[in-house]
Amino acid sequence: MTLRAVRGAVQLDRDDREHLLAGVRELLTKVLDANGIAPDDLVSILFTSTSDLVSAFPAEAAREMGLRDVPLMCARELDVAGALPRTVRLMAHAESGMARADVQHVYLGGAARLREDLGGGAP
Repeated sequence: MTLRAVRGAVQLDRDDREHLLAGVRELLTKVLDANGIAPDDLVSILFTSTSDLVSAFPAEAAREMGLRDVPLMCARELDVAGALPRTVRLMAHAESGMARADVQHVYLGGAARLREDLGGGAP
């Protein structure tokens, strides 16, 4: 097994607790499913959110999904002029037999613009 990093992001419509948690759950589910990652394969997950999202910690969604023993961390995304608003990003570290080139990064909604090189990034 090798340690792999998987990226993902979702742009939210509004800063609302339930909307944020639902968006993060959807993103995390799609990241795990697209890469065949089981909860026991996870090493850690780093979440960032833009400064306009203050209603909840993104890691709370992962805890709601049962990831209670996975180290999770939330941080503030850099506030760069022209950056995509209302966006949660994640980087999940997992043990995997997958080649780096086969890792599927997932970008949902407006966040697909962040990685146009991936054809939108959503599998």
